[in-house]
Amino acid sequence: MATWRDFENEAPQLAAEVKRRFQLHESHVLATIRRDGSPRVSGSEVAFHDPDLTFGSMPGARKARDLQRDGRCAIHAHPSDGDAKISGTAIELTDPAAREAVGADPAGEDHAFRLDLSAAVLTSVDQEQQLLVVEVWRPSQGVQVTKRH
Repeated sequence: MATWRDFENEAPQLAAEVKRRFQLHESHVLATIRRDGSPRVSGSEVAFHDPDLTFGSMPGARKARDLQRDGRCAIHAHPSDGDAKISGTAIELTDPAAREAVGADPAGEDHAFRLDLSAAVLTSVDQEQQLLVVEVWRPSQGVQVTKRH
């Protein structure tokens, strides 16, 4: 697992483009795992607080309960000219100082999470060559690029 800063250090160009895609729109899609193992998708907003990518939830929301039980998740940026996706494990921030550092109410009843990254994916189309381009980063493995018709 890695922090957002680790991603930026290992793959600066890809991290910058993934971040740009997330910052283009306010709402994104968060996928969590329900108690029965099936997927749940919910709207979510993300923020970048050095060194982390963070997101939150209203008190008692199902997505927060999912993440408290099993932190594995993925976030898909609002699609625009390709796709940006990140996945990893959500870690709930309960310490008041940690919550305040990411802009959450230190004593709030809401939920604040940071994402420990396991992968980032950027998908785009090379219009000139008519190719789908998929760039995948995983911690300590660098970026792998796949191009296909």
